[in-house]
Amino acid sequence: MSSDYEFIDHTYDVVVVGAGGAGLRATLGLAEAGLETACITKVFPTRSHTVAAQGGISAALGNMGEDDWRWHMYDTVKGSDWLGDQDAIEYMCKEAPAAVIELEHYGVPFSRTEDGRIYQRPFGGMSTHFGKGTAQRTCAAADRTGHAMLHTLYQQSLRRDATFFIEYFAIDLIMDDEGVCRGVVALDLAEGKLHRYRAQSVILATGGYGRAYFSCTSAHTCTGDGNAMVLRAGLPLQDMEFVQFHPTGIYGAGCLITEGVRGEGGFLTNSDNERFMERYAPNAKDLASRDVVSRSMTIEIREGRGIGEHNDHLHLNLQHLGADVIEERLPGIAETAKIFAGVDVTREPIPVLPTVHYNMGGIPTNYHGEVITRDGGGDRVVQGLMAAGEAACVSVHGANRLGSNSLLDLVVFGRAVGQRCRDTLTAGAKQPALPAGAGQQSVERLDKLRNASGGRSTAEIRLDMQKCMQEHAAVFRTGDLLEEGLDKLRGIHASFADVSVADRSLIWNTDLVETLELENLLDQAMATICNAEHRKESRGAQAREDYPDRDDQEWMKHILTWVDNGRVRFDYRPVQLDTLTDDVEAIPPKQRVY
Repeated sequence: MSSDYEFIDHTYDVVVVGAGGAGLRATLGLAEAGLETACITKVFPTRSHTVAAQGGISAALGNMGEDDWRWHMYDTVKGSDWLGDQDAIEYMCKEAPAAVIELEHYGVPFSRTEDGRIYQRPFGGMSTHFGKGTAQRTCAAADRTGHAMLHTLYQQSLRRDATFFIEYFAIDLIMDDEGVCRGVVALDLAEGKLHRYRAQSVILATGGYGRAYFSCTSAHTCTGDGNAMVLRAGLPLQDMEFVQFHPTGIYGAGCLITEGVRGEGGFLTNSDNERFMERYAPNAKDLASRDVVSRSMTIEIREGRGIGEHNDHLHLNLQHLGADVIEERLPGIAETAKIFAGVDVTREPIPVLPTVHYNMGGIPTNYHGEVITRDGGGDRVVQGLMAAGEAACVSVHGANRLGSNSLLDLVVFGRAVGQRCRDTLTAGAKQPALPAGAGQQSVERLDKLRNASGGRSTAEIRLDMQKCMQEHAAVFRTGDLLEEGLDKLRGIHASFADVSVADRSLIWNTDLVETLELENLLDQAMATICNAEHRKESRGAQAREDYPDRDDQEWMKHILTWVDNGRVRFDYRPVQLDTLTDDVEAIPPKQRVY
């Protein structure tokens, strides 16, 4: 590519990057509002990773017993280990019933009770009466809820004439000299051409970065592209040390076994065939929050009660539920277990192990979905830039996300960014010209990588990074382990300068795309391990064995992280402990037990 490379230019009112649950809900809302909307997605929309979400979406509908959004809010604040912002959590839990009923009206085929209401199942950490009872709050479409939502939202977006650019890979934000986002640059994967999109607002809904780890439930596409674009634009990420391990990934494969299995009555056992969760969480047992269950499983294995030849996994039992219940409520799990574990779940348990599943950290936003940064000790809204879903850190999940709050997060805040754009933008408004040289940085980076002929393959560097993260930033962490991992990761990050991209003559070059994704992952891995070393406490998914206690006085704050050429700097934002309205009182910090 030459420096005078010609872009293919487009102008829209709003550009959404990503077509998962958050991206499609935003796209649908924007199109409904009459804004000319484009959605850029590197995979076909119904292949976005939301399609793999199984268990359900939480909302206090009360279809299967009494419920209240205030109880949902209490559970979410407690689940976040008091690192979640209570204004945003109030907004999410209060809006949840309306958002789910709206999905029902759009056509999501939820499972039904005998009287025709949306079926709801129990999930970990979900209670009634502020922790006293068990809530059936998770609205489910069997065990394929994400699949049902994604197809419905895509169809509704098409119905409203949203424009999709499918198999286009967003590379960089276009920022002007005042720090305003003016658009985005994307690579057409089919033709190898670069496109520039000018917009009044860009919404990042690019998902998490689970592929920074060796074993994860994430699709290969989950490389946190939006997060990396934000870092390259000189903006920070927030709370990157908090990585959720799902207790039940299939041993050896990493495929997710939904928490809905335990919600339906499944339970974990060790090599003594003991239901060990009763020791660690005497009230919630197998439905304690995910960080608690993952740590409990890890302790069982460490103490020699693991199963198998290497005593390195545990069993998830659902055979006692019976074939009829499994066929009605968990058909996808039965199929997944058969394919990836060779197990007939009606007769034998599933071998499971805690597996990287979700990123609580991401792009800092307010509850409108507007991206914020920290300047001179105060928050500043980044004009023209928004984020939603797993890419964003609102923060409703804090240090640990409760199961089925992720699909809710996608829908509520995907909806919120659409509403914010509807209220603040004018359809068809004249936009300023793009800044001089817009996209040139992307051209130079692509040109460099297309001609990269170093001594290390993309796959080698990626594997080194993934193994480093798996070993040094896992369920339990110590300062020594993290410092050793950070030294390793610095070397791995530096080795990217010696990368070699194969098949450089090809237009459709998957190795080039994987190299771009690796570049994105390396910066996020660096932020994660640096934050984990920096936070000297245990809170939620951050379990420091050398700092086993939560330290509210020193560490009840969000860490903002900038990464530039492998160099990291930090700043802090206070946790929002005040509620948004007078409809509910703030929930003061206390010990978190289940």
